[in-house]
Amino acid sequence: MKFVAAVDFSEISSDILRHAERLARSTSGELFLLHCTEPDPYFVGYGAGPDSVRHQVARKFREERRRLQAEADRIRRTGLKVTALVIQGTAVETILDEVERLHADMIIIGSHGHGAVYDILVGSVGEGILKKSPVPVLVVPGHRK
Repeated sequence: MKFVAAVDFSEISSDILRHAERLARSTSGELFLLHCTEPDPYFVGYGAGPDSVRHQVARKFREERRRLQAEADRIRRTGLKVTALVIQGTAVETILDEVERLHADMIIIGSHGHGAVYDILVGSVGEGILKKSPVPVLVVPGHRK
């Protein structure tokens, strides 16, 4: 089986990874760690903007890639087949596109536990994934503050 674990480096990411590792191990499956970096609304692409902005965007992308690759390396040392993917795009669409491209069997995401009012006003990646996913979704609950 192929599992896509979507992480955003928030507190819940370690729980997502723990559940994803367990599922992949129990099925002798393959794990894809996916981090979506949202396009900056004031700077999309590298064709415009001052050099300092381009360098800042590139630096952030490299740091996110390094962090995700470190997690993949840690998991790989335990014997699992794992791939780290950092992709620029809106979270819901990017996750679903990668699930389709990889022919994944399940998505593992986290719920930040913001509450209904937050989700109504701001929206929820989890809700978008649950509504549109062609494969089963495991939602790892966050802790309400």
